[in-house]
Amino acid sequence: MAQDVLCEVSNCVYYKKGNKCGASEIYVVSHKGDEAHNSKETDCKTFEPSDF
Repeated sequence: MAQDVLCEVSNCVYYKKGNKCGASEIYVVSHKGDEAHNSKETDCKTFEPSDF
């Protein structure tokens, strides 16, 4: 299991210094059902916009 999850979306409430994700869980979904063939076919459902 990954020890560090990296994220460049600075307007997410889970974004931490150094492009780290501070969420306790990450939920990624595919646009193509149960399988994805590349990263463009996925989305991070954990994202929540921050109020900054």
